[in-house]
Amino acid sequence: MVRTVLLSTAYLAPVDYYFQMCNHPQVVIEKHCNYIKQTYRNRCFIASATGCQTLSIPVEKPDSLKCPTKDIRIAEHGNWRHVHWNAIVSAYNSTPFFEYYEDDFRPFYEKPAGFLFDFNENLRELVCSLLDISPVVSYSTGYDHFPNQDVLDLREAIHPKKEPVTQNLQPYYQVFDSKYGFQPNLSIIDLLFNLGPEAVIQLTVLS
Repeated sequence: MVRTVLLSTAYLAPVDYYFQMCNHPQVVIEKHCNYIKQTYRNRCFIASATGCQTLSIPVEKPDSLKCPTKDIRIAEHGNWRHVHWNAIVSAYNSTPFFEYYEDDFRPFYEKPAGFLFDFNENLRELVCSLLDISPVVSYSTGYDHFPNQDVLDLREAIHPKKEPVTQNLQPYYQVFDSKYGFQPNLSIIDLLFNLGPEAVIQLTVLS
């Protein structure tokens, strides 16, 4: 079994991302890749009353075409923090566990965030704590185009436009499933708000 997984940073990453994190004892998160638009680095997907909704964090335009992800700053325009939090509340306030976790997430949307990488990591640490998982996480010290064969490189494999790496992730209860059917591989908050402490079971068991 491959013991180490290499992942990109992600904003409230999808279930597949946390499945990988939960099932590999060593996790390396990439800091030095060039920033790429339209990835999970600055966006997530939630289940709203109108269907799947995209939440995208605006970022400041880099000085050059190639900019390391670790140097990308969040842009404070468009009132995005207010928009995101309102969307999350609207989508999940009727879920069984939203009220239980609400106070953990709200502070992230109440003040300017700075660097995207740091914001994502602070959220990831919170999510891991709420899931009660303790992956050994380290960060890349430079960009490695060809990681060792004992490292599972999923930096670009977990992507909004690609199928989940983990096939047959178990369906679970979703508030709007009677209207839209089960929506797979949404942000981890969808799993957490719907299942609460039992969410971690979904990350260790395949159907």
